[in-house]
Amino acid sequence: MRTDPATTEPSTVKPSTAKSPSTKSPSAESADLVAIRQLVDAAVASQSDPDRFLPLHTADTSVVNFRGRRVAGRETLDAAMRQALASPLADVVTTVEVEDIRLIRDDVALVASVKHVWDRRRPAADGDPVTPLHATSGRLTYVLVKEAGTWRIASAQTTPILG
Repeated sequence: MRTDPATTEPSTVKPSTAKSPSTKSPSAESADLVAIRQLVDAAVASQSDPDRFLPLHTADTSVVNFRGRRVAGRETLDAAMRQALASPLADVVTTVEVEDIRLIRDDVALVASVKHVWDRRRPAADGDPVTPLHATSGRLTYVLVKEAGTWRIASAQTTPILG
């Protein structure tokens, strides 16, 4: 998937109303929120570049995509991503709007967001029509973990918003 810089909106972080079990000082928690937002922004910006996208994930990452396909592990994600980018799916453009970040523990965060999808695929040269996407937005939930001081994506799941 590719991000179109002309339509990419910066993600927004709304403060969580839930009590965080974090034992960090407010400034340390704020630094984590900034780093988490930067990770989400980096994931969006590098969706068409596996060499930049994959290191943002843990080695045992689990990703469930917009169509419900589950990919387990960074190596499998690499193969699936390169296959998608070599197909017309490379012309599907997405952006992400962060709605909430919750620090579950000092090294685990849950990010609730909305993924917006624009299908810019064109009919094939032989006239075969493009199969339309079943939704144009979805609820994207990330589980992030902090490894050696760096936030990484351990899990990502997009649930289509229908109707």
